[in-house]
Amino acid sequence: MSGPETYWRTALGDGRFLLQRAPDGTAVFPPRVAVPGSGVGTLEWFEACGRGTVYSLSWINRRAPAEPYNVALIDLDEGARLMSRVEGVDAESLKIGMRVEAFIEGKGEEAILLFRPAEGAA
Repeated sequence: MSGPETYWRTALGDGRFLLQRAPDGTAVFPPRVAVPGSGVGTLEWFEACGRGTVYSLSWINRRAPAEPYNVALIDLDEGARLMSRVEGVDAESLKIGMRVEAFIEGKGEEAILLFRPAEGAA
């Protein structure tokens, strides 16, 4: 299997968080072959800063003894939006508008992109 998704996952497995940029400077996620909307132009890869803001969130409650977990939409500072989890928080501390920073957990094919509260985040 090859293509943008494979390239992105391989980079993530190597500890790099990449995004794509359209010719007009718009950040693109998820990884794509063509520019969204027009299909015109070439997408270039660049290293994401990894910072963003929680746009929306939901808590998933599981049967005990499993702990609940969150699913959050994160607006990256580059302008793209993605879905992930925010670690190290509980239902009372995770808020819409909270500043977060990305980290990669695991290596190789097991790598996943997660977020944690940014330093100084309330």
